[in-house]
Amino acid sequence: MQINITGQHLEITPAIRSYIHTKLERLERHFDHVTDVHVVLTVAKLEHRAEATLPVVQGKIFADAVDKDMYAAIDALTDKLDRQIKKYKEKHLAHSDRTSVRTGTAS
Repeated sequence: MQINITGQHLEITPAIRSYIHTKLERLERHFDHVTDVHVVLTVAKLEHRAEATLPVVQGKIFADAVDKDMYAAIDALTDKLDRQIKKYKEKHLAHSDRTSVRTGTAS
């Protein structure tokens, strides 16, 4: 998985980079087709924001999280992405099952 990390008003330290990589590895367990993730970390006064965009077959999955601590924002972000990927996968599999029943390719 290719992870692009951008920092706005924030220097991306090796510790933050490593933390993001370990957290986003969890997404690959649920959905194999995650190839690219773009993460943007922003600091504005006391607000730490983490945003991520994942391209999928039928569009993009976007999530963001805001917290007083950057690591907590990253945790919340990965939880949101995880839920969205599970939901996308369920919808995608349900759609492919309906398609295979219509075309008579189901086993």
